[in-house]
Amino acid sequence: CLGRPGLPGPGPGPTTPLFLLLLLGSVTADITDGNSEHLKREHSLIKPYQGVGSSSMPLWDFQGSTMLTSQYVRLTPDERSKEGSIWNHQPCFLKDWEMHVHFKVHGTGKKNLHGDGIALWYTRDRLVPGPVFGSKDNFHGLAIFLDTYPNDETTERVFPYISVMVNNGSLSYDHSKDGRWTELAGCTADFRNRDHDTFLAVRYSRGRLTVMTDLEDKNEWKNCIDITGVRLPTGYYFGASAGTGDLSDNHDIISMKLFQLMVEHTPDEESIDWTKIEPSVNFLKSPKDNVDDPTGNFRSGPLTGWRVFLLLLCALLGIVVCAVVGAVVFQKRQERNKRFY
Repeated sequence: CLGRPGLPGPGPGPTTPLFLLLLLGSVTADITDGNSEHLKREHSLIKPYQGVGSSSMPLWDFQGSTMLTSQYVRLTPDERSKEGSIWNHQPCFLKDWEMHVHFKVHGTGKKNLHGDGIALWYTRDRLVPGPVFGSKDNFHGLAIFLDTYPNDETTERVFPYISVMVNNGSLSYDHSKDGRWTELAGCTADFRNRDHDTFLAVRYSRGRLTVMTDLEDKNEWKNCIDITGVRLPTGYYFGASAGTGDLSDNHDIISMKLFQLMVEHTPDEESIDWTKIEPSVNFLKSPKDNVDDPTGNFRSGPLTGWRVFLLLLCALLGIVVCAVVGAVVFQKRQERNKRFY
């Protein structure tokens, strides 16, 4: 776990340096300390909520059941069948960024009698309602789902659960399986009905996507997700949405702070038109090969015929090697013993 001095409160953090130095060609998973030096206010939602839904200062727009107060933005109340969202009005053209989200999910429902959760977005389209936590399906971009209800009764996951999905518009989020088939990675995170502040940090830099949480009121970040090979374009929009069904919760956003990461890129990287690339992930295997692991991680799927064959072949080769080595060792010992008689 990494410390988070001064991160992230309603106002500016301390005056300590914001970023650790990043060497050319390397990316660290260290989270920024919340200083305002590289805070991008045009992409940040901070109390007092100025410019929200205002034509004179249009930074953020909201729709649906979203309610703005002086202390929080409530995406949904603790009522059935509600959907709400809030979206940044300005497209983001940063290639390397980090978003800190101060949020709260709470309600009167007891265990497994609450739902559905919050989604954080970096997508091409904005303000489009839909079935995926109050926003559209078949989206283009990145989604981080903070899911509080297990729709799949056969799942071994422990909820609440945080997962990541990257989509080029061709994939559909399957609510009945809690997005398992399109999930890239995930972790269990007990963020609901906490008496203290809860935070999430999302970092994207040079193809590496990192998600960390601070849910224990220990002023420390805990690793949740770390994926490489992620390609996200610039010019997309940040947003947050939430939805309830037969079960409900209050889904609140207290702040969303976007920081620019000062990372050097190679000339080849600088020559790319980042607005034109398609969201994608260079993954070693399809997410559909994944099955649940109670730890919140993934393990490979059921063994197919060729996998069994390879395992048996490796085992046989191992036995042969051990037998040969054992025979050589035995022969040398025999020769050594003969010299003593």
